[in-house]
Parts: sequence; C-alpha cells; structure tokens
Amino acid sequence: MDTIQLAEKLDRIEKLLLGSKKVLNLEEAAEYTGISRSYLYKLTSRGIIPHSKPNGKMIFLSKDLLDDWLLTNRRKSSLDLSREANSHVLKNKK
Repeated sequence: MDTIQLAEKLDRIEKLLLGSKKVLNLEEAAEYTGISRSYLYKLTSRGIIPHSKPNGKMIFLSKDLLDDWLLTNRRKSSLDLSREANSHVLKNKK
C-alpha cells in the first residue's frame, strides 16, 4: 500500500470518528459543515450560531444544535409546493 492510499484511508477514518462525536471544537465544526473557521468564528461572536465557551476561550458546538441551525430556513421543492397547492384546491373546493 502506498502513501497516498494510506493517507486516504486515514482521512476516511478521521471523518468517521468526527461523525460519532456529539460536541465539536471550532476546527472540527468547520470540517463538519464545510464553513471556514473564520466565518464560523464570526457567526459565534455575533451570537448567530449556538455555541459554548466553558473556559471563556475555546468554542464548542453541539453537533445536534449545529445540524438544527444548518437546516433552518428550509426551502420547499417544486414538488412540495405543487402538492400543497393541489391539497389546498381540493380542500377548499365547493
């Protein structure tokens, strides 16, 4: 096995371990979300994203709360909108 294959396997293992954690530090949260560390820091400093600072310095984020935040402002698909419209029309038909 060459160095590239080992590095790829190690990367996959790290991602699997990250997936099982419930609390992430800022760097792990950036890796998990794909959002840059600097932008995540800006979001936490503005109070936009839920986080904890137990020692006053390091930032920690709950993976569950992070997932909830990431899924806010959901946009409905065209299919969802079409189904709602059809349901509304059938319900209000006189």
